[in-house]
Amino acid sequence: MASTPAGNRRTRVHVVSDVHGNARDLATAGDGADALICLGDLVLFLDYADHSRGIFPDLFGTENADRIVELRTARRFEEARDFQARLWAGIGADRASAIREAVRKQYAELFAAFPAPTYATYGNVDMPALWPEYAGPGTTVLDGERVEIGGRVFGFVGGGLRTPMRTPYEISDEEYAAKIEAVGEVDVLCTHIPPEVPELVYDTVARRFERGSRALLDAIHRTRPRYALFGHVHQPLARRMRVGATECVNVGHFASSGRPWVLEW
Repeated sequence: MASTPAGNRRTRVHVVSDVHGNARDLATAGDGADALICLGDLVLFLDYADHSRGIFPDLFGTENADRIVELRTARRFEEARDFQARLWAGIGADRASAIREAVRKQYAELFAAFPAPTYATYGNVDMPALWPEYAGPGTTVLDGERVEIGGRVFGFVGGGLRTPMRTPYEISDEEYAAKIEAVGEVDVLCTHIPPEVPELVYDTVARRFERGSRALLDAIHRTRPRYALFGHVHQPLARRMRVGATECVNVGHFASSGRPWVLEW
């Protein structure tokens, strides 16, 4: 287990999630903190608030981005996939290679903005295979693992569960539960997706329930961490609520707020 020395002074940690390309604010997100924690979703594939931003409009233009958002918002996922397939066929590019190169450009800027030390895990739109190329010596990547910061034990579980959106890092419920089990008892449980609680998984703007984890909720009840920190749901019905002995906190949509959530002890 890696550790950060803790003296008698107080420890301050800043936490971000759903960065989605916001390298400018990420560069100052650790100011005044002993460590930065990032709960994933660094990549910006498509900004639902501004359809001109992201990998998709860079490749296909804003008008086509408008259309894909319309289809996805209406939950017409098969039509959205067919529409995308026609767009890719029209430009004659290898889809996987083009996306991977676009993601690499974003990762180069974003990882360079991380302060030292940073502890990070993957979001559902991230590409874990690329992270070793960009994570410098000051960035520790954790998934199904623990680290000690300021005398408290933090556990990290990255990724999301499978959905019709088919984002890059979606895994089975069984694989996700195994990572939760591997983390065990911790003071602070850090994940990208929330526990499966209706108030925490419902997005009030998208007007739909995102996927949360039942295994995560069960672990919270069983191991009783002080905090469960997560992101993923950009506009949740509840940003913070108590589940048993645990304070469950959605740390916020950093892409739009540019502000980290602060934990101090």
